[in-house]
Amino acid sequence: MTTSENAGKQGLTYAGAGVDIDAGNRLVDRIKPSAKATSRKGVMGGLGGFGALFDLKDAGYKDPILVAATDGVGTKLRIAIDTGNVDTIGVDLVAMCVNDLVCQGAEPLFFLDYFATGKLDVDEATRIIEGIARGCAESGCALIGGETAEMPGMYHKGDFDLAGFAVGAMERGTHLPAGVAEGDILIGLTSSGVHSNGYSFVRKVVEISGLGWSDPCPWAQSTLGEALLQPTRLYVRQALAAAKLGGVHGLAHITGGGITENPPRVLPEGLACEIDLGAWDLPAVFRWLAETAGMSEPELLKTFNCGIGMMLVVDPGQADAIEASLKAAGEAPVRMGRIVAQDAAGEGVIYKGRLL
Repeated sequence: MTTSENAGKQGLTYAGAGVDIDAGNRLVDRIKPSAKATSRKGVMGGLGGFGALFDLKDAGYKDPILVAATDGVGTKLRIAIDTGNVDTIGVDLVAMCVNDLVCQGAEPLFFLDYFATGKLDVDEATRIIEGIARGCAESGCALIGGETAEMPGMYHKGDFDLAGFAVGAMERGTHLPAGVAEGDILIGLTSSGVHSNGYSFVRKVVEISGLGWSDPCPWAQSTLGEALLQPTRLYVRQALAAAKLGGVHGLAHITGGGITENPPRVLPEGLACEIDLGAWDLPAVFRWLAETAGMSEPELLKTFNCGIGMMLVVDPGQADAIEASLKAAGEAPVRMGRIVAQDAAGEGVIYKGRLL
């Protein structure tokens, strides 16, 4: 083929293969103000480099231990995609990571996101990442970087995936759990609903019910989709404030595995959480899920947070002060039980009373 014949043919471009680099650049420009709004002491530079820098000394740490966490939001994404309501799914992403960090006693410092899609919609991606920025700002955590991956052929039209990565720090010797002992008091912080786990089950229950996402919600003044997209609560500021008072021996983020599986993760061998199920009212969303699915109470407790999103294990002598601190932060703390010696069954959680 001659040079003149080559010149007459149009070569394949990256955009022609489905990847629009210019769209990615527009997205970075759109989200820079949101990311900048999350800046805090320790942040070095801005978006656009090959990596993100953070100065622990500038953040005030003398002998820091780093703590890292990563997570996603599971199939809650499916509801966000199907309804087009993507504005708060980024808050969920941040919450699932930073709520885990504080359980180790760490202050979240910075966050990175990974957003992957088949075809980048700049407006939609901006809404998602602005939600991530809101979650970071509420947690005192800087959004200092991330990755947007446009991968044609990997995702169906309109689909996307999210992952989050959070790094926090604490001074050496302040890690949690520490000092958990028999007689400690359990204080629960309420959830905003299902949060971000168990949505494969939730979606199956909705299918059984015959309802659609745009139908009126059976338990709230909204559509069913809106009710089930209530974002995961962020517990960072109130949990850290309580810990600074002294007497917080452990924190348990109630996620996958529910109340049955998560509190035992903070317990020394030979101890159990004795939990009074009559200490709080089961939120209507969980009652609807249980009734619609014919779900047993043990299964409910092992699947969902059942209205308690975070649990504190506290010294009984400090319980009143910690409870007052939580109320001052806008919480409605629930005294939900105590630490006891394990019984012969060896269970990590011993339930008293009933939820259903």
